Amino acid sequence: MNEINTDLMERVLDRDNINRAWHRVRANKGAPGVDGISIDVFPEWMREHWPEIQQAIQGGTYHPSPVRRVEIPKASGGVRLLGIPTVMDRVIQQAVSQVLSPMWEPEFSESSFGFRPQRSAHGAVKQVKGYINEGRKWAVDIDLAKFFDTVDHRIVLGRLARKLSGDPVLRLISRILRAGVEVNGKVEPTRCGVPQGGPLSPLLGNIVLDDLDKHLESKGAKFARYADDFVVLVGSRKAGERMMSHVTTYLERRLKLTVNQKKSQVLRCTKLEYLGFMFWAGRIRVSPASLREFRFRLKQLTGRNWFVSMDYRLAKLRLYVRGWMNYYGLSEPHSHWKDLTQWVFRRLRLCYWIMWKRPRTRIRNLLKLAKDPGWAIGLGRSSVGPWKASRLMGLCMSPEWLMEQGATNLAQEWERCAHLR
Repeated sequence: MNEINTDLMERVLDRDNINRAWHRVRANKGAPGVDGISIDVFPEWMREHWPEIQQAIQGGTYHPSPVRRVEIPKASGGVRLLGIPTVMDRVIQQAVSQVLSPMWEPEFSESSFGFRPQRSAHGAVKQVKGYINEGRKWAVDIDLAKFFDTVDHRIVLGRLARKLSGDPVLRLISRILRAGVEVNGKVEPTRCGVPQGGPLSPLLGNIVLDDLDKHLESKGAKFARYADDFVVLVGSRKAGERMMSHVTTYLERRLKLTVNQKKSQVLRCTKLEYLGFMFWAGRIRVSPASLREFRFRLKQLTGRNWFVSMDYRLAKLRLYVRGWMNYYGLSEPHSHWKDLTQWVFRRLRLCYWIMWKRPRTRIRNLLKLAKDPGWAIGLGRSSVGPWKASRLMGLCMSPEWLMEQGATNLAQEWERCAHLR
């Protein structure tokens, strides 16, 4: 047993494993922890301090720093609590995750899609669609209240102990979980939870919820889970109500988790919103809430009061749209893309009008674009409002011209993501 324990910690601290962990942490970027050491200055700091840290870990005397509390506003209201470990602790957590993940990965459920190799939210959404098309028209949508903030440390460590009983790595993880959190300059103890923001938290969450997966499979349930977001598909409301009661009891009694009764429900699959998508007539659609958030963000990026250069604005817009489409491009055709593209183009013309400010500047720029000099001079001198001017500018600022400047055509971006569907 001692040889196995020693070997596991040696694998965590192996130079190649630590280097891979550092490269992953650096690629994910992120803010400094409570020590203020940033990603940029960390390599130099690491060269000086790593020997003593490595020795402390090997000797079982290493104490992780408290995480820094950060509140991230949710689109639906409220905040999500993130715990930002120091860069050093992120590297250590990532190194531990790289060694432990292959030990648990082969045993995880085929219906688990979150934070696993070659798996994504798209797989979970497609699996839900498949079960619906098989005739399961009712969904049991269960919301776990602040899962990552409230998961019981005894449950986490107990599940880990099935493979790591007495192992130094288990003691290291225990100290990571109980490192505390800094709130307004004061360190508070952490008696529960695995802080979102740490590289080890997704794996620990999957290990805890794997018990739920195995339990559902033993009952023959059809479900999909992405981290703590999961849904069970059933054939009738009555079956859904039975499943809701059964799963709630299991979660609260066996895993010591809290089910959010206000958000959990049994509903028809046509009303189900899962991971930003809905399901209608055998197809995957973008949910109305996701579309509202998309439009709101587009409005911010094309806002008249955001005083940045057009090149910077267009670059930020391209980056956001590309990322959004890479996720929501899984959805079926939507009539919104053409209309939204025209709306975004008009707002960009408005930004040009605001940026040019004075009549002289407007006339000079319009003369470069318009075929009719008289029209350009007349519009440049006019006192029409910016929104009306943006419509008139469509005569010289064509969609093709805007795209040459770097504007993004939403309909074309959606077509680019056809391989996702």
